[in-house]
Amino acid sequence: MNTIASTDIQVGTMSDFPEGEIRPATLPDGTVVAIYNVDGTLYGTADLCSHGEASLSEEGILTGTTVECPWHFGTFDVTDGRATGMPCTVALKTYTVKIANGNVYVESR
Repeated sequence: MNTIASTDIQVGTMSDFPEGEIRPATLPDGTVVAIYNVDGTLYGTADLCSHGEASLSEEGILTGTTVECPWHFGTFDVTDGRATGMPCTVALKTYTVKIANGNVYVESR
């Protein structure tokens, strides 16, 4: 269980983020975060590919901890945002995702 701060933002419940899939979560400022469920662990990154600005939550393909952008087939590691396949070279911004009592939160910064 994670410690939830008063500034952390609830973005749904675990049932909103099925295992092996990517779902969007919109923060109060309009920022969209791609939430990935990898074997029951949730990770969060910027939703837009750093190369072509395609939505990863709408069109990305998740295989293990790797998300592939459908526009140019570049890849990223969802655990740390690192670009792992060309033409992507710029890492994705990452977000800490917390779970408490079945609710999912994104750590605010």
